[in-house]
Amino acid sequence: MSVVIWADGRLHAPTDRILTGVDHGVTVGDGVFETCAVYAGRAFALTRHLRRLARSAEGLGLPAPDDGQVRDAVAAVLGAAGDVGRLRITYTGGPGPLGSHRDAPDAQRPSLVVLAGPATRAPSSRVVRVPWVRNERSAVAGLKTTSYAENVVALAHAYRQGADEAVLANTVGELCEGTGSNVVVERGGELVTPALSSGCLAGITRELLLEWAPAAGIPVRESREGELPYEVLDEVLAGSAHLALTGSIRNVSPVLSLDGRDVQAGALCRAAAELFQARALDDLDP
Repeated sequence: MSVVIWADGRLHAPTDRILTGVDHGVTVGDGVFETCAVYAGRAFALTRHLRRLARSAEGLGLPAPDDGQVRDAVAAVLGAAGDVGRLRITYTGGPGPLGSHRDAPDAQRPSLVVLAGPATRAPSSRVVRVPWVRNERSAVAGLKTTSYAENVVALAHAYRQGADEAVLANTVGELCEGTGSNVVVERGGELVTPALSSGCLAGITRELLLEWAPAAGIPVRESREGELPYEVLDEVLAGSAHLALTGSIRNVSPVLSLDGRDVQAGALCRAAAELFQARALDDLDP
């Protein structure tokens, strides 16, 4: 299955040259992005993703994306793509200086690239702990930026260990997130996910799980300060707690392997996975 790309007002093939070499998203990672699952030719939770794209752009100091232009580009890509599972929207600072500073606001010409392609969804996940941390006090904490180098390194480490995701602590030793996912701990008869103050991304799947689960009788909440130290993963290994990941392609994915050791999926994690898949298919733009 090929990838379909939209840029500069028209569709492109994957081999087309689209961005200039001085695009600030290329030279210094000055950009933001969103990834949506695609069901039956429609992007899931597109309105929420575009809202977060705008928040990330504002946090990075980029001009606000044109919501109508983005939606038109999404429609063009999905109309031409056929059977795909993933949509990506990338919005960068556009052509700019070779250093980290930007052109004056009235001289900026942001770049928008939208593409659709295949996606593989696995019903479960395999994770490892890594020696690197998230900086919850970073200037870009909680923003979905294209500066993904630390995620590339951490995920490559996970793949070398036979896993498909790495889970990180923050600088004060709290459980934070994965390289491209949020984490949920099943413990004491409830699901608990790190608070945004941990430095984790405000994930759309995480957000919807917090909204949908209570009405279905699944207790879920954000953690209190100090409640989820990184060492809570030892409890997962011991079987007294369980772990799941949430993300736009994973949805809710129970973890069945931690640090190379098999672990059990918790009953609430499994219930949350089933609930999310059913609700997602019931309303594609919740």
